[in-house]
Amino acid sequence: MIAARRPAHCRRAPFQGKIDMAIGKFFRLHPDSLIGRRIDAGGSSERLRYVPLYNLIWVFWIFATPLFVPEAFPHWLWPTLASFALFLALHFRAFYGAQRWLLGCALGIAGLGYALLPFNPGGQGYLIYACSFLAFCGSARRSVMLMLAVMLPYTAISRQMGVPWVYLASMFLMGLAVGISNIAFRSNQLKNAELKLSHDEVRRLAATAERERIGRDLHDLLGHTLSLIALKSELAGKLLARDPVAARREIADVERITRDALAQVRSAVSGMRAAGLVGELASARLMLECAGVRFSYSGFDRELPPAQETCLALALREAATNIQRHSGAAHAEAELVVDNDGLQLTVRDDGRGVVGMHGNGLTGMRERSEALGGTLSIDATRGQGARLVLRLPKLAVTNVVSLAEAQIAARQASA
Repeated sequence: MIAARRPAHCRRAPFQGKIDMAIGKFFRLHPDSLIGRRIDAGGSSERLRYVPLYNLIWVFWIFATPLFVPEAFPHWLWPTLASFALFLALHFRAFYGAQRWLLGCALGIAGLGYALLPFNPGGQGYLIYACSFLAFCGSARRSVMLMLAVMLPYTAISRQMGVPWVYLASMFLMGLAVGISNIAFRSNQLKNAELKLSHDEVRRLAATAERERIGRDLHDLLGHTLSLIALKSELAGKLLARDPVAARREIADVERITRDALAQVRSAVSGMRAAGLVGELASARLMLECAGVRFSYSGFDRELPPAQETCLALALREAATNIQRHSGAAHAEAELVVDNDGLQLTVRDDGRGVVGMHGNGLTGMRERSEALGGTLSIDATRGQGARLVLRLPKLAVTNVVSLAEAQIAARQASA
């Protein structure tokens, strides 16, 4: 029997699949967990899933501290290994489990530090881990009070056992520093979530208002006109047999009314499409400035053919999204230049460069530009920012209105 061939993604990352299976079996990712909430906030799920593994690097000090004074703590190894096994369970549970388990896991990790104190002073590292989790347990004030309630008794007991002040001061300061930095991180997360909700609400309200405006405009422009065309066409049909001259007059009125209606529709449509690029520009500015990126632009006060404007608007949206998510830039700018050969959109930033260069968004941007006969180029150097240039040829503004007017003129000439 021929063995089934493994999928490509399994062949590319065998160790990643094994780690996912091992972690997923015992610590399933809960939507309300620390990692789950960060993924919902727009983080990369593949990268965030391994944050708990990266954080384990600091357990080095738990095992290294008794090595500095081996004669004082001769029996530290087995109690430390036993506590470390329990710590791993609580550590991963805190990251992957539901929010309701977080306080219990943090206090359990702190308890391991207390239990290990007679055997290994390096157990104070467990209290630093506990403070990092307590930062997400309630308000900022409650979190700080919990940190102090965990560390102050430990400091007093350790001092009575003769642990030097230098160890206790480092634990106390490091625990507060880690906890307060996580409180600030959580606060920024909440603010970013609120800004995202506000941004989505603004988009929704803008889309609703635009639909209502289009509906009103179409009703005002076409409702009365189409009714009048129907009446005059019916009248012309009745007059055709007994009064051909009057019938021709009615048909001429129908042509005139139709031409006027087409001109009004053309004016309305040009106003609708003008909001496309301008709307994306305002959206990009709001998104980038909320992310701390200064955004400047120039040359966007022009009327463009609908196809080109749609291509530019989508390109601007994708470029701004990439800058916000991947670049780490402090400043970005967009410039639109129109000349005799066509138009050119340039978006540049001062970020890290060479990030997210082959995503689906950029692929779609390239395909849309090539469909219009244009080109897309990206110049990015690591540490020196990125520069995106979208070049489109000059297109004649042909649309349904101009074609309809040409057909009417042809019919009149043949008559």
